[in-house]
Amino acid sequence: MSTEGRSGNYVRQLAGYSAFIPRDLPPDPPLLFDAEMQSLLSRADRALGRLDGSIQTLPNPDLFVMMYVRKEAVLSSQIEGTQASINDLLKAEADIYDQDMPKDVDEVVNYINAMNHGIRRLSELPLSVRIIREIHEKLLHGVRGHKLQPGELRRSQNWIGPGGSNLHSASFVPPPHDVAAQALSNLEKFLHEDDHIPPLIKIGLAHAQFETIHPFLDGNGRVGRLLIAFFLYEKKLLLRPVLYLSHYFKAYRQDYYERLQATRVEGDWESWIKFFLRGVGDVAEQATETAREIVNLRENHRSIISEKFGNSAGKANRILEYLYRRPTVSINSVRDELGISFPNASALVDKFVDNGLLVEITGQARNRKFFYAPYISLFSNL
Repeated sequence: MSTEGRSGNYVRQLAGYSAFIPRDLPPDPPLLFDAEMQSLLSRADRALGRLDGSIQTLPNPDLFVMMYVRKEAVLSSQIEGTQASINDLLKAEADIYDQDMPKDVDEVVNYINAMNHGIRRLSELPLSVRIIREIHEKLLHGVRGHKLQPGELRRSQNWIGPGGSNLHSASFVPPPHDVAAQALSNLEKFLHEDDHIPPLIKIGLAHAQFETIHPFLDGNGRVGRLLIAFFLYEKKLLLRPVLYLSHYFKAYRQDYYERLQATRVEGDWESWIKFFLRGVGDVAEQATETAREIVNLRENHRSIISEKFGNSAGKANRILEYLYRRPTVSINSVRDELGISFPNASALVDKFVDNGLLVEITGQARNRKFFYAPYISLFSNL
C-alpha cells in the first residue's frame, strides 16, 4: 500500500520555509485493520467497559472524577513543562501559603477550570470548534501564554522544535493559519460524520490531526488531550469523563512524538493508532484498579473508625465521606461540617491523625490543615 502523501504534504511558502498541509480525515487509503489492531481495539473497548462499570460501584462516582481530574491536570501540565504536583494543587485549593510552591500551579488550576467548562458545555452543544476555543481561553487565562491570543485561532505561523529553532530549522511546521482554520473546521465535521469508524479509532485519528493542525499559538497539547476525554464522554463510551492519557503520553513521550510525526512524513497512521489504543487499554485498566483500591480503602477506614472512635464514630464517618469530596481539611471545616464546638472538632481530628487517616501539612501550631494522605497517594503515585 502506497502511503506517500496519505496525510498531506510539505509545501514551500513564500518566506522560504516549508509548512505541512494536511489532508482531511479519514486517511486514504483507509486504515489497514490487521490482527494486531483488531486485538488492541478489542482490548481497549473491554477496558473502557470495565472502567465505566467500576466507576458506578463507587460510593460517589463524581468524587472520584474530581480527584482524577486533578491528577490529569497535573500530568498534562507537566508535559508542557510545569513543576506543580498534585500536593501543590491541593494546597493551592485549600489556600495554604507555601513559599516553595511552584508558581505554575495556576496553570494546573486553569486546566481543571477548562475541563469542567468543557463538560458543562457538552450538555448544551456538540463538541465543536466553538467549545475548543472556549476551553483554550480558560487554559491560558492569566498564566504563561496569556498574551498569545487565548480563545483565538492563530493568525500567524507557528512551529515545533527545540529552543532556539526557527521556521527553517524546526522539527515540524504546521499549516499556515488560514489553512489551519479550514482544516480545524473539517476536523469538526469528521468527528460528527456517521461513517461507521469505531469511536476509539476516530478520536485517535482526530487527536493526531489536531496536533498536526496546531491551531493555537500555545496550549495545543493540552487542548488536544482534553478532546479525547470530551469525545468519549459525548459518545457515551464513558458515563463520566475519566479516561485521560497524559500519564501514558508522558511515560512514552518520545514514542508519542515519533508516532505523530510518522503519520505526517510516512503516512503511517497504523502505528500511531496501535500506540494510541495500547494507551487507552493501559490507562483504563489502571483507572479501574484505582477505583477498586478506593472502595477497599473506604471500607478499611470505616472499619478503623468503627473499632477505635467509640461514641464519635458516627461523626467520624461523616467526615470520612467529606474527605472524598475535599481531601484537605482544617479543624474549622470539621467544626462547620458537623456543627460542633472547636474543641470537639479538634479532638476528632486528632483521632484521625493518631490512626493514620490524616496528616498535618502546615507545620504550624495554629490554623493547621490536614491531608487525607492515604487517598491522595492513590492518585499522586500514578
